[in-house]
Amino acid sequence: MKLQGRTAIVTGATSGMGRATALLFAREGAAVLASGRDGGRGTELVEAIRAAGGRAEFVAGDVGTYQTNQRLVDTCVRAFGGVDAIAACAGMLGLGSATELPVETWRQTLAVNLDAVFYLLRCALPLMLERGGGSVVVVGSIAALKGFPNHAAYCASKGALLALVRQAAIDFGPSVRLNLLCPGPVDTPLIWESAAAFPDPSTAVADVGRRTVLKRLGRPEDIARAALFLASDDSAWVTGTSLTVDGGIMTGA
Repeated sequence: MKLQGRTAIVTGATSGMGRATALLFAREGAAVLASGRDGGRGTELVEAIRAAGGRAEFVAGDVGTYQTNQRLVDTCVRAFGGVDAIAACAGMLGLGSATELPVETWRQTLAVNLDAVFYLLRCALPLMLERGGGSVVVVGSIAALKGFPNHAAYCASKGALLALVRQAAIDFGPSVRLNLLCPGPVDTPLIWESAAAFPDPSTAVADVGRRTVLKRLGRPEDIARAALFLASDDSAWVTGTSLTVDGGIMTGA
């Protein structure tokens, strides 16, 4: 019960790493305000949390808009009394090179991957400070640290998150801790979409799993456990940093 008595906003909670994080945070005692685009999957998530004895609410919407993020924070305050933790897990790929990517896709990708985090921080941080502090976990990617073919918008947005988290940690410490998670290849719908950017999509996903030191793709639960570490007091002296959770693929072995 590492989050007992706390409230948490989890974005991108209807699938993959976000869903696993919402479920784990709830099991660890947090009241969870979850968000995503799919209302049906959001309802199913809330029902699963409540059936296990947890507390949860769901807000459907596009986190790439300021209004949705303000609604998330307002709903969390009304339902649970405040905001203690954030796990920003929403993301999109926006595949294409710098010369082939449609301008609208570039803007949408940055809106979901980068603007959404800024909006949520802007709305939530004042309330977190009023409550005495908290923890923010932003799910980035190893794409913040290396390039991938035909991922111009995705790599740019994830690299920007690395800088934003470092900077915000300075402004809002010591009360609020902010850290970035950089997952490697995790078995979620996003990795299968990402494979389309590679020369042989049919084998790209399997190949990348074999190239990790641990010889497998990550599971959403692997990232959720890392998010729990950063959100809880286990990481009480950790802020402004990035944690790579990638099965060892960035070692170059």
